[in-house]
Amino acid sequence: MAVVDISEELKSLSSTMGSIEAVLDLDTLRADIAALEEQAAAPSLWDDPEAAQKITSKLSHLQAEVRKTEALRGRIDDLGIMFELAEDEGDADALAEAETELESVRKALDEMEVRTLLSGEYDSREALVTIRAEAGGVDAADFAEKLQRMYIRWAERHGYKTEVYETAYAEEAGIKSTTFTVEVPYAYGTLSVEQGTHRLVRISPFDNQGRRQTSFAGVEVLPVVEQTDHIEIDESELRIDVYRSSGPGGQGVNTTDSAVRLTHLATGIVVSCQNERSQIQNKASAMNVLQAKLLERRRQEEQAKMNALKGDGGNSWGNQMRSYVLHPYQMVKDLRTEFEMGNPEAVFNGEIDGFIEAGIRWRKQSEK
Repeated sequence: MAVVDISEELKSLSSTMGSIEAVLDLDTLRADIAALEEQAAAPSLWDDPEAAQKITSKLSHLQAEVRKTEALRGRIDDLGIMFELAEDEGDADALAEAETELESVRKALDEMEVRTLLSGEYDSREALVTIRAEAGGVDAADFAEKLQRMYIRWAERHGYKTEVYETAYAEEAGIKSTTFTVEVPYAYGTLSVEQGTHRLVRISPFDNQGRRQTSFAGVEVLPVVEQTDHIEIDESELRIDVYRSSGPGGQGVNTTDSAVRLTHLATGIVVSCQNERSQIQNKASAMNVLQAKLLERRRQEEQAKMNALKGDGGNSWGNQMRSYVLHPYQMVKDLRTEFEMGNPEAVFNGEIDGFIEAGIRWRKQSEK
């Protein structure tokens, strides 16, 4: 690449970085970090372990975000020096190293730019994910379990904490449904583009005749409720059932009536939780899930009103959105963005960042 081209490229990268820094508002982030550090230093911090965990988790996330932004700015600034030295010395190896670093910086900049697109009202929240087996019998149940593993492996790859609230196991294989949280800021904004119907096409391992089977699983992503949301639930509007947990879980989980099912009589919403040994803990977790579902219901009602005022019927991006084909060829393809990968095994092992980033960009473009 010519020196002039490199100079223009570096100017463009620096300009994009400046836009990202402006959107992230580093001064505000640093002020937030200082406030959280003060809270984290309080002697009484761990009197409330749950609140302490949220404070330390948010502090760690913000610190990492600032460090990542500052490091990328430094890499962009250093690129000019790398190319200049390589050019002056006529060093082909140094030039190749600079070009490799340039490509790496481009990729890192693209990824960071995606984060700036998460500006929705609830995008900064943690995520509550529910997966349900749909049409396809035992293959659908097996597919639902594959999707659960996919998202949990994705979270593990990034170092995000997850907690499974409830899993209903199918009789032959797989799961009927599962609900879990991804506990990191912006998990909702990031994963919300995964919401919709996922389709799997393969030779069924459960069919004695080895026929091709198409099965479906639904993914729902909700923002975790915070104290500021004011979702009040009158206990008189609830039916509360307790029962014995099923599936893997150990002695304490499976031998006591600790699982809790809540039915919200006004809306018909049903949620359950069985991951804890204590009925009280399970009830509290189930209430959190119910509040999240009611918050989403309120958000959808408000959006419907806005769409009616605008004469807009809304979009249907949350319906069938991705196909996982294992036979007669190997391909995972997003039906909205056209993004695809030819390695389904890697996708099921949590390599879904490309799909997520394409989905976020697609959604932002669709909103224009």
